[in-house]
Amino acid sequence: MSADNQQGNQTTNDSQSERDKVKAERHKARQQKVKEGVDAKIAKAQTEKGVLLVLTGNGKGKSTAGFGNITRAVGHGKKAAVVQFIKGNWPCGERKVLEQVGVEFHVMGTGFTWETQDREKDTQAAQAAWQAAEKLLQDDSIDIVLFDELTYMVTYHYIELERVLAALKNRPPMQHVIITGRACHREIIALADTVSEVQPIKHAFEAGVKAQIGFDY
Repeated sequence: MSADNQQGNQTTNDSQSERDKVKAERHKARQQKVKEGVDAKIAKAQTEKGVLLVLTGNGKGKSTAGFGNITRAVGHGKKAAVVQFIKGNWPCGERKVLEQVGVEFHVMGTGFTWETQDREKDTQAAQAAWQAAEKLLQDDSIDIVLFDELTYMVTYHYIELERVLAALKNRPPMQHVIITGRACHREIIALADTVSEVQPIKHAFEAGVKAQIGFDY
């Protein structure tokens, strides 16, 4: 290789190194701004209170996310409870695990409303499950409660909206509550501290894939 080629290669390498250095400095400056913004939010967020979390939308994963919160709480030594609305008595993997670590469960047990096709029976079952929920919402020893698929009970008028709102508002101040289900009522959303909407992009069931134990339930 000639001296001119060697010098040219060195110049190219030096230029690339300089560009890499500039990119690294710019990245560091951007991340520093991000850090400053995050630190400012952390410094501002000093309130401690029970949080009402709503997981709604038509996508898969709302109940799974709710159970994830319950598992996290139990892992930190918190006392948790779950009320399952709509779900039937088929095997529930989360319940099998969480009951073993002391999580209290109340299961409506009638299954989906399109299976029972009995409004009176569904209403009675929903009311019984909500009575258990109200007791949990009055118990300050319970740190976190999951009301799985509660939104349907309000939508179908099996449980009065005002009754739900009153119990949520009057719960112990440090008690966290998670509500899952589609089409959450706007007044519950307005009351909530955090709301996440899960939207479907693809779903295996729509392509003819059956619900499978250990993955879907």
